[in-house]
Amino acid sequence: MDEPEFLFELRVCRWAERAWPPTGERDAVVVARQLGVRNRRWDTIVLECDSEALDARAVFGEERLDSDLLHVVRNAPGSWAWYRDALPDPGYPWRYVREAVHRAAERGLVETREGTNGRIELRRTYRYPDWVERVVAVENKPDLDASAARALADQLERDVALGLADEVWVATRATGADVEPALYERLPVEAGILAVGESSVDVAWHATSLDTDAPGTRILERPEGADHDRSAARFEYAGPDWKADKRLEIAERAYERGWRSFVDTMRPDCRHFEIRDPDVPLPYCTAKGRHVTSGECRHACPEFSPEPPAWRSKGWPLDGGPGRAIQRLLDDQRARRR
Repeated sequence: MDEPEFLFELRVCRWAERAWPPTGERDAVVVARQLGVRNRRWDTIVLECDSEALDARAVFGEERLDSDLLHVVRNAPGSWAWYRDALPDPGYPWRYVREAVHRAAERGLVETREGTNGRIELRRTYRYPDWVERVVAVENKPDLDASAARALADQLERDVALGLADEVWVATRATGADVEPALYERLPVEAGILAVGESSVDVAWHATSLDTDAPGTRILERPEGADHDRSAARFEYAGPDWKADKRLEIAERAYERGWRSFVDTMRPDCRHFEIRDPDVPLPYCTAKGRHVTSGECRHACPEFSPEPPAWRSKGWPLDGGPGRAIQRLLDDQRARRR
């Protein structure tokens, strides 16, 4: 049986963590999965980072900074100032900014005090670093047949037009069949292609770097291409500032989540759940006798059997039970990648 896309995705994430970029010099990378913007979610996100700046990001904590917190932290002054004088106009009511200032202070991201006439003043605790150099999006399609190639081509054309990511790639299972080049030709020339084998990943086509600093085009609707289809395409422009803000928000979510967070939506507290190889942590079910997806490993699974209380009362190294030990292992690995 072919490997499900979920497990294929985890393998691609682990490879990216070890070997990205496929060519060129390597620096720090952060890998996450299932992230994007409202109308587009990518399977895998690879952040190419400046290693020193990535270390500097750590002082802001493991939790992500949302758009409101980023607005405060990135613009907080070095000396005391009224928050409305110190921060740029956000384009929405200032009361939400004030709430964000208080949230930032609670997390130790800025300092606050009550100034003249009860005004809230702030100053930065740390300078927020420019830690993200490039954002790379990967779409995982292990079984790239003709229909999948058609649907994927439309998605990738939209990604290329928007230019939110610096590069877009497709990862697909290497088969060695003659039909592969024909399917590859249906994809936009700007998209890179990774042929994923059992023990190696080869670059079948190199991605073109996109201009993320230029305005992008968000395709809203396009003609289907039939002979009698005379409908017009609908699109809108995405400005460089919007793109820069969205890229950083995606990066913050990736920093918090990583790709090992898949266990958060599964049931490691089931006695049948195992991670057989911590280095490539694919979820395994002893009841089913195979690796399982997040859709299968849930409370509704007929094979679900909670760990006995006696397991959870054991001491080190299984303090809290095997399920807790697995979660700690993956959390520790995720923290090391940061």
